[in-house]
Amino acid sequence: MPSEHVVALVMAAGRSRRFGDTDKRLAVLPDGRSLLASSCALARQAFADVRVVLREADDPVALGLVDPALRLIRAPHGEAGLGASLADAFVALGRDPRLSNARAAAVLLGDMPAITPATLRRLRDAAAPECILRPSQDGRPGHPVLFGRDFWPALETLEGDTGGSPILRRYPACLCTLAVTDPGIHLDIDTDESLAALEG
Repeated sequence: MPSEHVVALVMAAGRSRRFGDTDKRLAVLPDGRSLLASSCALARQAFADVRVVLREADDPVALGLVDPALRLIRAPHGEAGLGASLADAFVALGRDPRLSNARAAAVLLGDMPAITPATLRRLRDAAAPECILRPSQDGRPGHPVLFGRDFWPALETLEGDTGGSPILRRYPACLCTLAVTDPGIHLDIDTDESLAALEG
């Protein structure tokens, strides 16, 4: 891999209880694709290397993940929450020799299909090994968060459902913000109402 490589992680191993009994990853968007497939296609528009983090028992084809360019990461501790899934994912990244020169990893949530590709490309190009980078719109931080290579070992130690916030709190001086005009960095599909808002 080239030294400028940035890998994207699409986090999709959790269970969204706010969405009801159905698997929200299969929610159908206005373009006919599933929520997860749409989020992965968005990531592919900005990142050459996209890895999807799934539960161990997930069938990627049933989830609409038919793009052969997508790589899968299984999260054996995914049931414990986003932090545990992130730890599983970064353990896998750290063991991949193809990523020995990667400078950062972009952590995208599998339920955020409204971010513009241009925003993702700007974040990709601004990423650095010693920086934790996130976008901000109208003063509000959003997603994705890009973790420079220097922070990967710390991410391997995450637990539970805290996400990556403990790493942000541990290294506040390394947190960088990129101002954008993209409201999609705030829009996650967590309920039927948020899906209806996206359709609107």
